[in-house]
Amino acid sequence: MRIIRPITSADYDALYAIAEESGIGFTSLPVCQELLENKIKRAEDAFASNPTEPGGESYLFVMEDTNTGEVVGTTGIESAVGLDDAFYHYHLGKVVHSSRELDIHNTVDILTLCNDYTGVTEICTLFLREKARGGISGRFLSKVRFLFMMEHRERFAETVIAEMRGVCDEDGASPFWEWLEEHFFSMDFPTADYLSGIGNKEFIAELMPKHPVYVSLLSEKAQQVIGQVHEKTRPALRMLEEEGFSCRGYVDIFDAGPTVEANLSSIRTALASRKMPVVIDDQTAAQGQTHYIINTSVQNFRAVATEMAVSEEQQVVAISRHTAAMLNICEGDAVRFAPVQFRD
Repeated sequence: MRIIRPITSADYDALYAIAEESGIGFTSLPVCQELLENKIKRAEDAFASNPTEPGGESYLFVMEDTNTGEVVGTTGIESAVGLDDAFYHYHLGKVVHSSRELDIHNTVDILTLCNDYTGVTEICTLFLREKARGGISGRFLSKVRFLFMMEHRERFAETVIAEMRGVCDEDGASPFWEWLEEHFFSMDFPTADYLSGIGNKEFIAELMPKHPVYVSLLSEKAQQVIGQVHEKTRPALRMLEEEGFSCRGYVDIFDAGPTVEANLSSIRTALASRKMPVVIDDQTAAQGQTHYIINTSVQNFRAVATEMAVSEEQQVVAISRHTAAMLNICEGDAVRFAPVQFRD
């Protein structure tokens, strides 16, 4: 069985290996010992905290294979972005140039630098190691965040966003960044991406164009990738779109990948989730359907994806003894759960 739990300092080596495997463009996991150790410390502090509103806490989870004890993936939530460091995006909008006298009317796309998402919750840092892919593990890593946020709503904003990796090649070259580099930055995409990932964002405000950029002035290659995702990111984008996320015209300032958003209360898995006490019954649980299941703890959070039977009449759920042990719960404790398969 695979469980999802809070990261601890003992997981450093596994997180470093994941950061190396994730590659260029995965800004939230820079290959840097100091920053990864700080990321783990922030997560440990977040899980130990008791906020009444989102205050910039950083929650990082890992997926562990209980048969081997190996960490095979990670996923995270930033409770409120942009409170300490500026959180930049480009917004794709339009301006109209018209002359009634000449009977000319032109609509032009523009990119405007903004901080519109300051204070919202961000889901991030989702990565499943290649050897662990297959089945529902990737979906489990994604959807468990919606259950956790729904169970502990006071910790998170109503608006939830996800930044999707934009188009770049195996060497880290980004068509969008190449245009910015040529005209404004004089540094390659991997360098800019790394600096941003380690929290050095001053150069963005210092070097980024101060006025809206006319899209038609960009190179043709740069124009073509605005709002497009990396080929390896397409499954993740489809999954979020199924949950109700959509792009409202915001794109990443480095690779122009889309940022998608949704309201927490409208996210499909969050909306479908329910909370009930458990009874421990191996036979009844085995006859149920596969669900994503979490306990209601924060610091001792655990999540599994396994069979569970729901009794609508008694308003309880039946789980196996093994599942109860993995969730660190006893009979009568509550769990929050959502179906793996939705009925359309």
